[in-house]
Amino acid sequence: MNTRITKLRTLMVNEKIDGVFVSCIPNITYLTNFSGFSTEDRDAFLLITKSNQYIFTHGIYKEVVKKQLSGFELIEMTRENPTGKAIAQLIKNHSINKLSYEATNLSVWEYERLFKSISKKHLTQVNLVEKLRTIKDTDEIYAIKASCLLGDKTYSYVLTRLRSGMTEKDLVFEIEYFIKKNSGDISFPSIVAFGENAAFIHHQSGDRKLKKNDCVLLDFGVRLNNYCSDMSRTFFYGKANKEKTKAYLTVLESQKKAIMYIEEKLEKKEDVKGNIADKISRDYITQEGFVAFPYSLGHGIGLEVHESPRLSPSYDEILENGMVFSIEPGIYLQDKMGVRIEDLFAIENNKLIPLTLSPKTLTEL
Repeated sequence: MNTRITKLRTLMVNEKIDGVFVSCIPNITYLTNFSGFSTEDRDAFLLITKSNQYIFTHGIYKEVVKKQLSGFELIEMTRENPTGKAIAQLIKNHSINKLSYEATNLSVWEYERLFKSISKKHLTQVNLVEKLRTIKDTDEIYAIKASCLLGDKTYSYVLTRLRSGMTEKDLVFEIEYFIKKNSGDISFPSIVAFGENAAFIHHQSGDRKLKKNDCVLLDFGVRLNNYCSDMSRTFFYGKANKEKTKAYLTVLESQKKAIMYIEEKLEKKEDVKGNIADKISRDYITQEGFVAFPYSLGHGIGLEVHESPRLSPSYDEILENGMVFSIEPGIYLQDKMGVRIEDLFAIENNKLIPLTLSPKTLTEL
């Protein structure tokens, strides 16, 4: 029996929902353990009722779905039997009075096309699958650990490939080559920023060449067996001057303070809140005379690079066992440099477990 669907049905009872319509591909992967559908095209949908589960897909997936998704009843999407019409019939068959759907995943056009034959009073925007995905099981945490391990190996490899005159794009190639050579894939487009470019948080790597005494900011991730990693490291190609050194050590200490807060609360079995961790890290950076990072301290990760929970000023929910998230403070000095240190952590058995293990001491190469 699919335990994830069993858990979903428990949530459905708690929320008084009769059916869940799933359109988000990572959510489909989570519930079916099948990752062969395209993320660019609408190749599949799921409908989970209190007693049945259906998969809607094109004929090209018919045979593989029959073989690998034996617990689902297949409904082929055709012009003669459009998905919206099939959904309306199933709602009638199962007496569904309240159907949840993933509003943030559907366009207005898709919403109107899929639900045009359904009374809007039956629809509700409740993201039950995302709620399930927030808490990882042991196998999921193990998969994320494996992705992080390949990320750590990639970082060690990259440090051996540096040379004066190479471009940011050259280093992106080295990162992604190593990941793919070792049976992984990238979880998002890699960021390499040299010198002043590191002041741009989401810099698009270009033709800027590496020079002596540049800071180098790397932000990249691995996707392995569907699960993602995400890490950032900043180091110096040559010597770090006084300002660069202070910025780096301030970011490192701000991360340590957030980690310490979480560890101490877990040890005392007290509530751990993402917004408090964010404030502790942010306040330290400000105290040291820098402008704090203009983003959340951390984000959850799993089948997607960004998911719940959030360590942000607006997230006051409690961090729990099974959650996996980043802690990534930063300082960005316009026209000069930037520093970001990002690691992934899991909470297991009321302990904070580091998943990213690459060194963080100030590095001058």
